[in-house]
Amino acid sequence: MDITIIGWVWLGIVIGTLIGITVVSILSNSKQAELESENLHLIFVRDSLKEEIFRLENQSKPKPRKRRNIRAKKVKIGK
Repeated sequence: MDITIIGWVWLGIVIGTLIGITVVSILSNSKQAELESENLHLIFVRDSLKEEIFRLENQSKPKPRKRRNIRAKKVKIGK
């Protein structure tokens, strides 16, 4: 009678271990896919920002404006 109880306990431990390993692998697999998609998104953002920085650094300076030769008219206050 004692040997059957020990057998059932060992069978429960083996089955529980197999089910536990299966559940952990399924959960970690979904987490892995989520992290990979986030990684791809971050790589895309990094490349976009690099292009934007490169574009801003290589802009030519704007041409200076020409000076206007406008002279202010003298305003007479009072008479």
